[in-house]
Amino acid sequence: MRYFKRLSLVLLTMMATLSTAFASDTAVIEIVTLTLKEGVSYTEFAPIDKAVEDQHVAKQPGFISRESAAGENGEWLVIVHWESAKDADASMASFMSASAAQKFVDNIDGSTMVMKRYSKAFK
Repeated sequence: MRYFKRLSLVLLTMMATLSTAFASDTAVIEIVTLTLKEGVSYTEFAPIDKAVEDQHVAKQPGFISRESAAGENGEWLVIVHWESAKDADASMASFMSASAAQKFVDNIDGSTMVMKRYSKAFK
């Protein structure tokens, strides 16, 4: 539970930092990289990641698309397209209370998670 609370604080801090960088009506590409916990395989994690997408992220207002990919040495990449930074912020704020998030969080090393957002305002 302590780990879950710490990860929640990290996510909220990321969200606050990122939300100030973009206008609320600008489309956003969100890039998340993380590492799976020791002993968790890509094959085990892929359906957990898909459940987070289907049960939570894809149902959020402003969601456009999401894709994930496995890297090397337990690395995992998630790319999410949002209609606005406001929509991305709202999804992140509700993420930790989503039922599918618990299993996702339990299988990642939260200390390795990095989130970046990019504005599509400059086409």
